[in-house]
Amino acid sequence: MDQKASFFLECYELGIIKFGKFMLKSGIESPFYVDLRPLASDPAILKKLASFLLAEVEGQPFDLICGVPYAALPMATAMSLQAEKPLIIKRKEAKAYGTKKLLEGIFFPGQTCLVVEDVITSGKSLLETIPEIKNEQIEVTDIVVVLDRQQGGRQRLEDAGYRVHTLFTISEACDILAAHGKISDEEHGRIQDFIRGNPVHFQPEKRLSYEDKLKKVSHPVAKALLSKALAKKSNLIASADVQDTASVLRLADQVGPHIIALKTHVDILSDFDYAKTILPLKELAQKHDFLLMEDRKFADIGNTQELQFSGGTYRIADWADFVTVHPIAGAKSMHAFNGGGAVSIIEMSTAGTLTDASYQQQAIKISLESEVVFGGVSQSILPEELLHFTPGVSLSDTGDDKGQQYNTPQAVFEKQKTDFMIVGRGIYRAENAAEAAARYQNAGWQAYLASVAGEATV
Repeated sequence: MDQKASFFLECYELGIIKFGKFMLKSGIESPFYVDLRPLASDPAILKKLASFLLAEVEGQPFDLICGVPYAALPMATAMSLQAEKPLIIKRKEAKAYGTKKLLEGIFFPGQTCLVVEDVITSGKSLLETIPEIKNEQIEVTDIVVVLDRQQGGRQRLEDAGYRVHTLFTISEACDILAAHGKISDEEHGRIQDFIRGNPVHFQPEKRLSYEDKLKKVSHPVAKALLSKALAKKSNLIASADVQDTASVLRLADQVGPHIIALKTHVDILSDFDYAKTILPLKELAQKHDFLLMEDRKFADIGNTQELQFSGGTYRIADWADFVTVHPIAGAKSMHAFNGGGAVSIIEMSTAGTLTDASYQQQAIKISLESEVVFGGVSQSILPEELLHFTPGVSLSDTGDDKGQQYNTPQAVFEKQKTDFMIVGRGIYRAENAAEAAARYQNAGWQAYLASVAGEATV
């Protein structure tokens, strides 16, 4: 008997595989169930396991080791001690206190991390974990796994560009068990038939259609945006980041037929005048059936925000259909916008943004509990209760020298499941703003239809 087979039989005696009828998360009934957590309770086996896993990746360079929480954490710890490589710990969710990190430990940009997993089925947990490691500018090229259920996960990970090293497949494990009389030939055959007939094909979560969301939302501005999207076959919001009134009005008239909202920054206008700027802008919004979104990004104590919103030179509350708000001042600060509509800045699109995972979690919580907030600005998937607005969308550019990063319409609708895309320079700097807006309108609508139909790629 070779060493791996002998080792697997030792592991099996701890009850890591059970046979019978087990309902999987996918709804499929499986003839076996794998649970490798008992391995952590036997120090001798855990030490041997670390040696076998390190042997699988011999020759592959890595600076750090990280185990997918939670079952792989003790395995990664044992490997770290044996290889004398630093361990980093990936949390399932960020702490709401202290450092508020998702990734704990000492690490530096440019390092390479070996990711450790106990069992692969669809590969989904790894594809959720790895981007959070890479967000810290740590490279991931290799994954080592104790057991592959052979249900599509390994192929999916390899298709994504990772080298996957597995200690055992379920077929190899069952061959060992059958050869040593631990399972009958009938059980062995049934398991092989199951593996051949039940690969787990990961299905990206389908996003709700605008019709479905319209039935769920209660805020009047949310209803208006969704209704306009359906009527105009558009999910486009154009940014009017220009610096004089004539340019704003000209742009609004050109792109109005193609958009559901115009995003303004009235405080950058050199010649703002309520009567000459806002009144004709409201007329154009009515003429072309779009809403006005003032991207003020309020971020002060509640009393100051209330004064900024309702008074001052701009009198935003009098004309803006909705505004953007940083929830940084806490839940009560949102009361400043009572009677209006607000969209929270959950995550920014600039490189090096400080809106980390912990901040995002708290911002989402505040937004869901607020009566005035109906949506969020984010580069990541949001709860379906919030309408999702994604800036930084371009058909061509990848970024600028000030940290702005761009995504394509296909990426934001298919991967981020956004509801509305926000486009700035791709439209207002175009030679023909109306033609550019029409292109973005069509691209955004087609991407939305594909995502609703479940044609997204992951």
